[in-house]
Amino acid sequence: MTYNKIILIIYASYLLFASIISFYMFAKDKKLAINGRERIKEKSLLESACIGGALGALIGRIISHHKTEKKYFSIIIFISLLLQLSILALMIKLALF
Repeated sequence: MTYNKIILIIYASYLLFASIISFYMFAKDKKLAINGRERIKEKSLLESACIGGALGALIGRIISHHKTEKKYFSIIIFISLLLQLSILALMIKLALF
């Protein structure tokens, strides 16, 4: 196995793990909001998306119908997702050639 393939596996695994955490955070915050309890900070939700969990954040927003009215959430998550997927695509290209 080449160095590029190992790095690709590590990065893809990281994105998966970060997305699971981000999904959980969005779902948990929605549950806290429904129950009227102390919430997860918006900054923390956005940070989770920006550091690799954009896909999980997007899916979490859609499934739990959470923060869907906030335009800046949509913009930041969308840009983060594009960057993360672009890096992944580049790494796949490097690993295959």
